[in-house]
Amino acid sequence: MLSNNKNTLSVCVITKNEADRIQTCLDSIKDLADEIVVLDSGSTDNTVELVKQYTDLVWVTDWPGYGPQKQRCLEKASKDWVLFIDADESLDPVAQQHLQEVLAQENIEEVAFKIKWGVIRHGKLLRFGNSGRSPLRMFIRQGSRFSPDQVHEKVLHPQGKVGQLKGLLFHNTVRNYGEALMKNAKYGWLGSEKYFARGKRCHSLVSVVLRSIWRFFHVYIVRGGFLDGRVGFLVAMDYMITNFSKYAGLWTLTREDKLKRKGKTNA
Repeated sequence: MLSNNKNTLSVCVITKNEADRIQTCLDSIKDLADEIVVLDSGSTDNTVELVKQYTDLVWVTDWPGYGPQKQRCLEKASKDWVLFIDADESLDPVAQQHLQEVLAQENIEEVAFKIKWGVIRHGKLLRFGNSGRSPLRMFIRQGSRFSPDQVHEKVLHPQGKVGQLKGLLFHNTVRNYGEALMKNAKYGWLGSEKYFARGKRCHSLVSVVLRSIWRFFHVYIVRGGFLDGRVGFLVAMDYMITNFSKYAGLWTLTREDKLKRKGKTNA
């Protein structure tokens, strides 16, 4: 781990059953980090044993959701800057070099950095659709926190300039299509619960269908997913299915809440 940079870096990772890919992740950041902080939520494989080859800062916890778990991990970090990387991600050499150059600066004028995803699905590197986004992954630790959302959490950092790291953040999103189906269902329902808890309601199944169709159109046509070929089509369909599940779930929660309220009124 580096110790001669003018700015120090904590790399944070949350894990569960990632033994087949955690080493690729950690190998890509081990020479950049002043500390690596890992929170594991009960792996049944040898993920924890592998992680301990890289760091002693490892804790096994329960699973409170993505936002709360990442906040827990952030609270255990102690360096100037924090890089959050998922166990199925890794920095390419260009990103590694640029990150090191940023940390070596006397004063970093930015408060956070985005990095372009290099999403890999079924053996293909995707460059368009939602895969063409640049998630915010590096930020100044002091004054930053995660939103408490169960899924699609956000980094809430101090106001200031947000920069862009060069290179790619490789993201092996799924091991196979069976895992993709399970993730679609999981994120769909978590999204339903998240929206309902925020007071959002869905009263029409027609809107559920229309939202799903629009999601496909936006990913595949507007964002250029068709340029990623057949895999791009498959991914756009996955987004459509997840969106349908999210709003269909919200519709059922809205209906159940309405019936419950009606029952109380009749009583």
